[in-house]
Amino acid sequence: MKELLENIARSLVDNPEEVSVREVEGEKSLILELRVAEDDMGKVIGKQGRIAKAIRTVMKAAAMRNNKHVVVEILQ
Repeated sequence: MKELLENIARSLVDNPEEVSVREVEGEKSLILELRVAEDDMGKVIGKQGRIAKAIRTVMKAAAMRNNKHVVVEILQ
């Protein structure tokens, strides 16, 4: 899960070396904290949050295979 989010984020930003994902796992939920460079925040969020919503949708679909609930947080 972590690797998938990193790959998606790195393909969107100008500074892929500054992308990092931290995984916080619970019993049935998984929180993924995505950090990108300040200049790349707009590229990851998109207009009206469309890209962020699409990223969250892809991650939720991937998590359904493992019977987990995924929350993607985009942090600065």
